[in-house]
Amino acid sequence: MSTEPETTEDAEPGTPDTGAETTAPEGGTASAAGGGDTGAPDTGGADGPAGAAGSGEGDGTAGADDDRPADDGPAGDGQDGSAGAAGDGDVVAGAEGGEGGEAAGGDAAGGDAGGDAGGDAGGDKAAGELSEAEAELLAQRLERERIERRKAEKKAPIDSGAKLSGTAADLLAAVRAVESGQKPPQTVFSEPAAPRRPAPEPVRRPQPVPAEAAPPAPAPAPAETVAAVARLLADAGAPEALAPQAATTLGEGAAEVLRADPWQLLRITGVRPEQADTFARALLGPDCGPGDERRGRALTGWLLEQAAVAGHTALEPAALTAALAQRGVPDPDAAVQSAIAEGEALAFQDALDEPPAAAAAPAAPGAAAGAEEGDEEEAERPVRVLIGLERYALAEESLADGLARVVNSLAKDDGVDWAPAAASASGSAAELIRAVAGHGLVLHTGGEAARAEPAALVAAARALGLRAVAACHTPDGRRRFAALLPEDAAPQAAVTLAGLLSGAEGPGRDADDGALALDLLVVLDAPQLDVESAAMVVESLPDGARLVLSGDPAVLWSAGPGRVFADLLAARTCPQVASRTPDPGPLGELVSGIGVGELNQVDAPGKELVIVPVRDAGEAVHRTVQLVADSVPRALGVPAEQTVVITPGHGGAAGTRALNAALKERLNPGPGRFGGFDPGDRIAYSPAPGRTVPGQVTGADADGLHLTCAGAPVVVPRERVEQSVRHGWALTAHQAVGSRWPAAVVVLPGDAAQVLSRPWVYTAFGRAERHLSVVHGVEQALPRAVAEVPPKPRTTRLPVLLRGQVPPAG
Repeated sequence: MSTEPETTEDAEPGTPDTGAETTAPEGGTASAAGGGDTGAPDTGGADGPAGAAGSGEGDGTAGADDDRPADDGPAGDGQDGSAGAAGDGDVVAGAEGGEGGEAAGGDAAGGDAGGDAGGDAGGDKAAGELSEAEAELLAQRLERERIERRKAEKKAPIDSGAKLSGTAADLLAAVRAVESGQKPPQTVFSEPAAPRRPAPEPVRRPQPVPAEAAPPAPAPAPAETVAAVARLLADAGAPEALAPQAATTLGEGAAEVLRADPWQLLRITGVRPEQADTFARALLGPDCGPGDERRGRALTGWLLEQAAVAGHTALEPAALTAALAQRGVPDPDAAVQSAIAEGEALAFQDALDEPPAAAAAPAAPGAAAGAEEGDEEEAERPVRVLIGLERYALAEESLADGLARVVNSLAKDDGVDWAPAAASASGSAAELIRAVAGHGLVLHTGGEAARAEPAALVAAARALGLRAVAACHTPDGRRRFAALLPEDAAPQAAVTLAGLLSGAEGPGRDADDGALALDLLVVLDAPQLDVESAAMVVESLPDGARLVLSGDPAVLWSAGPGRVFADLLAARTCPQVASRTPDPGPLGELVSGIGVGELNQVDAPGKELVIVPVRDAGEAVHRTVQLVADSVPRALGVPAEQTVVITPGHGGAAGTRALNAALKERLNPGPGRFGGFDPGDRIAYSPAPGRTVPGQVTGADADGLHLTCAGAPVVVPRERVEQSVRHGWALTAHQAVGSRWPAAVVVLPGDAAQVLSRPWVYTAFGRAERHLSVVHGVEQALPRAVAEVPPKPRTTRLPVLLRGQVPPAG
């Protein structure tokens, strides 16, 4: 099978889809290194514009086939602020080299000064007939004064960026020039070095808009605008179906925008660079070339968007320029500079923790005194330079600010006596209550059984008169958590996170400042928080409120950019409570072992676990349908509607599309009268990127497709059905995360081996409550993935931003 890997961990850090062969303008081709398929099954090319190499699952783009970065491309960008990471070496080395030169020069100057001082002393001796001892004392006094002056200069405040040199200084100068409205220097990423400028005042970030006041979805573009775009697309041989989205995205005058810059077509979801190049050639003719500044600028933004789909909030310059080079851009450095100058990308410099070992500079003549002084100087901190989009940069910085406020705004004595509640609890639940009593931010880790501990915390807080709410990622998670609460508290205390932020669920918001009207918020399924949703959560909390982030760190990370929960765990800026409550039964034992890299054999006397070996994808589909429709209901009494099928991707002979087609034919056959759907079909509805809600089709009319999701009626407008609704008997692991079913069938066909990882297997196997069937065709690739394939790292700025605002917890 050729699968579309749905997990964002399948992309290398900083490698935004550079593996496909790229057709450059003027008919030339620029083949990526190791071009073509990248080792990830199913490039998804058969699915049209959205079929990016290694494309991800639907919950990345509201259920549509989205672009996912390929597995190849420029790897080695530094992760999590690691000093000296590949891809950042040139920038950091340039900065350090400049500073080392300054230090060495200072030492030499010190030696000269010492010599001058000695000479002056000798002259004084001859003139004033000082004794030899007096002359020596005078020289020592002069030398001490010189050293003190040098120390004072070192301790004086230094303008931001003044100690950078090389690429880092050039990049910082370009950013400041853009911010001040000046023309940026033409030497970014090249020599000679650009002049350095004083650091600008920090930009005040906009506060998040309360959900109920958020602007509505953009209205459809005027008919005449759509028609003009459609004519332009048709003239250039591009699909006219792109016209409505292009008109909405580019706004009034969209046709003129595209005519002036055809590569703006890349802003349309699903359009790929080779398609934009073809469109540009048709419009510009001989004036179109691979080195066109507009092309380089548009590709820079597109690559950063693809990196965000893969989970990165920013890229290192080396990774970005390498990706541009593989896309046929002849001068990648100039393309990045142009994007920064036009405000389409931002550059950041973040100080890292530990300075790398500096090479010893050769001692200058007469620099003995300078060496003594150098021993007392602090080593310079290295700087990591990153390039990112404003949207994610502001979200990450707002998140860091909000977390610092949560940590620091809790009153030392708020009059709440938590001691009796902690005394009445036991084990990890008591530890969690005590941690929350004294801290504004607490992290809690554990599996499914550990959810009883935050439930005990919420119940205790409500008993103390506090406004306490728990928010879950999915409606099923809300249902499971509510079952752990006292009956009188369950309806008000358990909500979905989306419902809480929108105001549809929970206590609502304060009329004055728009903050949530609560004292304690517990966020379950915290690994599913991306930087934007996490920023909305923390900025919605009132001063003095407590926040608990709880989740299983072994599951797949968020579909959106960032790895908020993992970054916070690594930063150690607040108390962390690790649950000691294990998941019960054979399935709990199996999943717990996977979490630590071991695929153990477990006893399953009640048929909790069944392995079904298969030879190929066709047999995998046949056995899956047999298990769902016949074997599991007959042997275990679990009906087909309570069984979920999980597979690594959407495409291929055993992906979700093929499995759903076979399951529909067996369980709910029909002509698909409503856009391929019939009443009774199980569906997966994605109301927003990264969020999937299982449901069922109830009908359709002029208003759109009618669904029922978590017991609530939903109407999906006709124009959004194709991109936000899929058949839902079979899901990907990312679509299934946050929910559980009585029975799960995990399908592992042979050529899905390359996309398996420990988090994927852990997440997929953990969706089963009572029974797990594994349709197994990957042989030794399964234990190898569990033992050897951890989650792919993501480039984020949150750890560095937190370190500057929140000290590590003691």
